Amino acid sequence: MKVRGFEAKDELAVVELWSRCGLIRPTNDPHADVQRKLRVRPDLFLVGVLDGEIVASVMAGYEGHRGWLNYVAVDPAHQRQGLGKAIVAHAEARLRESGCPKINLQVRTGNKPAIDFWERIGYARDDVVSMGKRLANDRPPP
Repeated sequence: MKVRGFEAKDELAVVELWSRCGLIRPTNDPHADVQRKLRVRPDLFLVGVLDGEIVASVMAGYEGHRGWLNYVAVDPAHQRQGLGKAIVAHAEARLRESGCPKINLQVRTGNKPAIDFWERIGYARDDVVSMGKRLANDRPPP
């Protein structure tokens, strides 16, 4: 798999990947998320390409205190082959180059396969409560 920076022509394929991986939620417009990311550190938005097809993604961020990983995805047909670990390693390297001392990420509590993946590649649970406040309603309820 070749890891490279996201390009505008990748948007539809990436959103379809996220959909296949179950990452899209009704409250988030994935196309709006892509456009937001392209305005803030687009160099931290990576895709993995295998045989000309986008099979992995990671959207990383760093604001000077902590790095974050979002939309980490590997096509279900290509999981358990080291592609997730590989694309995360690329994101970690870019964050490290930016001076990032620690990476945070969130996993839905019921997603045991994802939790197992993160633990296998060296991530540990932090004793924190994740909290959020929505500032934009991408897809308001009908």
